[in-house]
Amino acid sequence: MNIKDAMGFLGICRKANKLLCGHDVVKESIVKSKAELVMLSADASERLEREIRHACTYNGKNIPVIRTSCTMEDFAAGIGKKSAVFSVLDTGFATKTLQKFGEELHDN
Repeated sequence: MNIKDAMGFLGICRKANKLLCGHDVVKESIVKSKAELVMLSADASERLEREIRHACTYNGKNIPVIRTSCTMEDFAAGIGKKSAVFSVLDTGFATKTLQKFGEELHDN
């Protein structure tokens, strides 16, 4: 994965208002079924990951969750937001984000 390229793309996603950062807004996007993809930083807590994964599968939801190799500091430097959790709100952006991070979509 090219971190600079991936962060550049996330910056575009953010400017298009299709990227949410932070626990509360991400959780709300999951509950309201607006999230198409949820990303966790490499240094996100296990508790946060369990909570997010549970929310993404609760009541038959199937929102993909990936743990990236980027730390919160990497995100802060790359897109200007320091957070452990992000959600992408658009299917096209979500697909491209998965490609940029070199992840394949698997079951949660």
